[in-house]
Amino acid sequence: MSPRIRRAVIPAAGLGSRLLPLTKATPKEMLPVGDKPVIEHTVRELVDSGITDITIVVSGGKSLIQDHFRPNPALVAQLRKDGKTAYADAVEEVAELARKGHITYLDQYGPYGNGTPVLNAARSFGDEPVLVLWPDDVFVAEVPRAQQLIRAYEQTGCPVLALLPMDPAHSQRYGVPLVKEDLGDGQLRITGLVEKPKPQDAPSPYAAIGGYVITPGIVDELREQTRRWYEHRTGEIYLTDAINAYASTRAVYGQVIQGRWYDTGNPADYLVAQMAFALAHPEYGPLLRGLVDELDADRPDTADDTGN
Repeated sequence: MSPRIRRAVIPAAGLGSRLLPLTKATPKEMLPVGDKPVIEHTVRELVDSGITDITIVVSGGKSLIQDHFRPNPALVAQLRKDGKTAYADAVEEVAELARKGHITYLDQYGPYGNGTPVLNAARSFGDEPVLVLWPDDVFVAEVPRAQQLIRAYEQTGCPVLALLPMDPAHSQRYGVPLVKEDLGDGQLRITGLVEKPKPQDAPSPYAAIGGYVITPGIVDELREQTRRWYEHRTGEIYLTDAINAYASTRAVYGQVIQGRWYDTGNPADYLVAQMAFALAHPEYGPLLRGLVDELDADRPDTADDTGN
């Protein structure tokens, strides 16, 4: 029987340079999507999926993340004194979310690359499998993405990557899996990832969209990458490189996720995520739709093909 997944890592040390100057003073993880900062969506997904030990790997300038999840009894007391019960309850609920997820924080150290925060956190993993989710992804699904990944791991006992169907024309934005076997139910045996291939070279119609179950063997590959980096001091440490090295000799699976994915890592995608969440909100959605109708009504009529 595969070990139960109870731990997760959220790498949150990135600069958010693609969103500058918006992220100059505010960590990208704390930008709002709907009525919550984006990292809260990730934490909620993990807690809702039964994760009870969350490590957020941070860097300098990320104290707002800790402030957001930290209990604030003085603020709650003031809000209740002022009769603002709903606000007080909301503040307390975020602190309770952090308690349920047993959130701890770790400063990132080591070579540049998204594999380094995972390796930083690995000292507490032991032989357990671990979920890794990026803090600038938001997934909306009836069954949380994390839960879908956990189920796939329980069925296979092997590392699992989150996948989505992809238009091959967009392949240069993603890592694209090499599919060895389609096992049905969205489960694919894969032998590695090709990073950002040209459309004609894409090995499959799927994209790796962030979300992994990693096992001790993947962590060993990260350690080996890091050892070589300290020998030569070149390149970066990437989780996908470790997965590729592992997959060359051992089984790795992809799980096609049911749901809708929003990336908030660049301005255009961030605006799409904001709009999608706002439109889905029971209070804000009708207001926005009304605004769109008004703006459409104010647009001047365009001439038809006859010039009339």
